[in-house]
Amino acid sequence: MKVDGNWFNERTVKPIPKLLENKEEREVLRKIKKQKIYLLALLLPFILFVIGFEIGPLVAMIKNSFYADNGIQVTIDQYITIFKSKFYLQAIQNSLVISLFSAVTSVIIAVIAAYSITKFSQKIQNRLLMIANMTSNFEGIPLSFSFIILLGNNGLFTLLFSKIGGDVFADFNLYSWTGLILVYIYFQIPLAIMLIYPSYQGIKKQWKEASSLLGGSTLSFWLHIGIPVLLPSIVGTFSILFANSMGAYATAYALVGSNYNLLSLQIASLVASDVALKPQLGSAMGVLLAATMIGAMWFNERMMRRIRRDLR
Repeated sequence: MKVDGNWFNERTVKPIPKLLENKEEREVLRKIKKQKIYLLALLLPFILFVIGFEIGPLVAMIKNSFYADNGIQVTIDQYITIFKSKFYLQAIQNSLVISLFSAVTSVIIAVIAAYSITKFSQKIQNRLLMIANMTSNFEGIPLSFSFIILLGNNGLFTLLFSKIGGDVFADFNLYSWTGLILVYIYFQIPLAIMLIYPSYQGIKKQWKEASSLLGGSTLSFWLHIGIPVLLPSIVGTFSILFANSMGAYATAYALVGSNYNLLSLQIASLVASDVALKPQLGSAMGVLLAATMIGAMWFNERMMRRIRRDLR
């Protein structure tokens, strides 16, 4: 058998390293696939949790909102009932007003408070942030009960100032619009501080020095440099506080009960009431509440895209 001397040429030798490279690539791809499977397995409990406690109830709520009171007939009468009823429209209006007012006030106070915190040493800053973090989780029934003990009709400060003679809280009613606003602002300020404080770390001392060297005043620095840097954080914090106060239920219920007409209180009374149980109507109001929160998030995103250059 005659063998060509040129049989071992470049065409037969070169493919061998390529085959080895392909094997190595396949091994790498297999490892990556295994890692992805492991990561998906680790995320599976979280995915089931989201589906079971967020997506599932949301779908059921939207579905029930299009049923009549008998739970059989498909209709949009529940939404028509809401928009025709002055009582339910007042609940939506009250929730929007208290959410806007408390969010704006809390953001203004938090901007000043967060700036004041930056003037302390790092050790004191950490302690103040720890207190703010603890206070931000103090809400709901314990918060309302604390305000009742301190500022209620027979509260500690109310009786104390009345005996001293400086009846400061004579015209103050904790169980009114003013008291509800005060409690809402109280539990929103620490959260706003925690969200706005990191933005001050982005303002460098060199910017202030450069502004002063160029003849700029402190006011001009904050108007043209400081506030534009803080603005994305302020807008994002406002939207979070607005959504937080719109969905607040336990604090308002423990403080005023059914004496004040709020959207969250009406949803609870329609879904879990012993007198007028209308889950379909409550689901429709819940959809409107969710739409309001989604609208706030959409507004936040739009404002972010206009303010932040990296998102344009």
